[in-house]
Amino acid sequence: MNTAALREQISRARQHEASTGQLARQLEAKLPHLHSAISLAEGDRNVVMTRFVTAYIDLVPDLLDAANDVAREAGIESQIKPVLKIAEHFFLQPPAILAGHEGLDGLLDEAYLAHRLVEEVNDLYIKHFGQPLIPLDTTVANLIAHQLIGETFANQLDEAVHHAVDEMLDEDSFALESVETYRDTLKSPDTEAAWKRWPCLSRQLGVGLELDQPASL
Repeated sequence: MNTAALREQISRARQHEASTGQLARQLEAKLPHLHSAISLAEGDRNVVMTRFVTAYIDLVPDLLDAANDVAREAGIESQIKPVLKIAEHFFLQPPAILAGHEGLDGLLDEAYLAHRLVEEVNDLYIKHFGQPLIPLDTTVANLIAHQLIGETFANQLDEAVHHAVDEMLDEDSFALESVETYRDTLKSPDTEAAWKRWPCLSRQLGVGLELDQPASL
């Protein structure tokens, strides 16, 4: 994984934001139109949301590194790594659908693709192991990012994710003897303790969903 290049790209986007304030302005315009289920922590709503988006983007390299490490431990790195490389590729060489996007605003789209890829792989892990590949809960964060990106475009990005996962992973990926060995380690108290150290990303950043709202995102 070439996550050092991702970190450098994120650093450049942060510098772009510091000099232009482009993301903050765009979020300020979007805040009045966000779904009523999205709740923000006390304080300046624009500051809270800008911090959320920045952290959501910042997390991608760590998330991909951690996912690759766990896949290696599980003995299925050769199956999982190509999927993670797609997420990396989205950042370093964005698909045509992301042409013209720049700064942190542009990286939000690419971060969404990467987070959704890991979320889809997580779902497969839960199906086969009863636990996720990465125990950081990004489900709500991804729903909020989906809203910020916009329904139509975010749905197109979701389609790209589903296509990538369907092409790269199947039932045979989880039928290896090394996977069975890894499954046994998941029962370890140490593994369970490590899982509990990972927080819900959106709650950690002061942004959440009031799920008792009648409408959905």
